[in-house]
Amino acid sequence: MNLSERTELHRIPDRGSHDRKTIDSILDAGFLAHVGFCLDGQPFVIPRCMAGMEKDSTCMVQPPVGCCENLRLAWQSCVTVTLVDGLVLSRSAFDHSMNYGCVVAFGTSRKIADLEQKVKSLRVVFARYLRTSSPPDGADVRGPSEKELKTTTVFEFSIEESSSKIRTGPPLDDESDDGLPAWAALLPLEIKSRPPTPDDTLVEGITVPDYVWRNDARLAGHTEIRNFPIPSGRA
Repeated sequence: MNLSERTELHRIPDRGSHDRKTIDSILDAGFLAHVGFCLDGQPFVIPRCMAGMEKDSTCMVQPPVGCCENLRLAWQSCVTVTLVDGLVLSRSAFDHSMNYGCVVAFGTSRKIADLEQKVKSLRVVFARYLRTSSPPDGADVRGPSEKELKTTTVFEFSIEESSSKIRTGPPLDDESDDGLPAWAALLPLEIKSRPPTPDDTLVEGITVPDYVWRNDARLAGHTEIRNFPIPSGRA
């Protein structure tokens, strides 16, 4: 991977890395990307679902059609993925922070025109949206119609250079602040599923799919979701 001043780490560089395994681990754990690009001199940053395309180590994102109709077939983009897993509450206001993992990647976005590749990419995004190891069986959902495919624009983002930054651990107060009568702690955060609320118009007899019950296992980092036991009382 090429590196330039765009991905040079300046502030607290010890927390940063250009290691591809570290970068891929953050991209794999996230499902929301912020995509930055310029159109006619106007900057845009758009949050979109994303998924990794394993065969060529690229990120695939699906921006909304409205702001992308005038984009060329290929253009320069910046994609950011951030995971926040804790608030760092220090004795001093200056030392408050967050525990996080973040990737900033630069590269080229391209519209996917091939219909077969477009459908394949949408299946990968759909699987990531549900946090499963592979797309759900076709019986679970109706596939996209020809009209829906035409109105959905899919892009492939090829990473040309990227960097990551990670903060972990407790507050890092100055020693001179340790005796202050102020509370300090690490407040862990997590993304967790709550019980699903079935749609009112569901056909009678349809039950919650196993991959929905196993969603928390995927969020916790388990990769073999199909073999992961369903939580007690949810089957």
